[in-house]
Amino acid sequence: MKSVFKYFLQGLLYVVPISVTVYVIYEVFILLDELIPIDIPGLGILLIFVFITGIGILGNHLISDRIGNYLESVLKRIPLINLIYTSVKDLLSAFVGEKKSFTRPVAVKLFEHSDVRRLGFITNNNHEALGLKEELITVYLPHSYNISGNVYLVPASYVEPLDVISADLMKYTVSGGVTEVGRKEKPPFEVK
Repeated sequence: MKSVFKYFLQGLLYVVPISVTVYVIYEVFILLDELIPIDIPGLGILLIFVFITGIGILGNHLISDRIGNYLESVLKRIPLINLIYTSVKDLLSAFVGEKKSFTRPVAVKLFEHSDVRRLGFITNNNHEALGLKEELITVYLPHSYNISGNVYLVPASYVEPLDVISADLMKYTVSGGVTEVGRKEKPPFEVK
């Protein structure tokens, strides 16, 4: 009976991750496909993809920086719209934009005489706008098993660069430390 239970648990390790992944992809597919109500499955997603790609092409080739900056300045003047627009834009830029923010993985000591470290990413070194006199670094510390995290301003001496692949560190942190982490081929960056 023990061996049957052992094989059952081993089967769970194979079946559950694949099933959950397929289920999430299916649900996202259905959700996106239903945004454009057409009776042909998949056509809604295709139309959304073509539309977004077309906007990207237009934005890159036809809309000048002046028009784009004007539209953005109008959106930033409207109180609630400003908060939503800038938050979403900054978050997307952190992952897919030219200014990717999660590329500098670090271990952070949160207290002076502590051996405990939190894993995170340096997201900003410049705090002139905040008017802080102490030299601090902005570090994002993701939560395990959650798509959220905390932002801390910590002294540079508390931050230790890690020689690991950024995406692997994010998966490692979000998974609660059970994922493998690969090493970078080039040396880690310097903390300034």
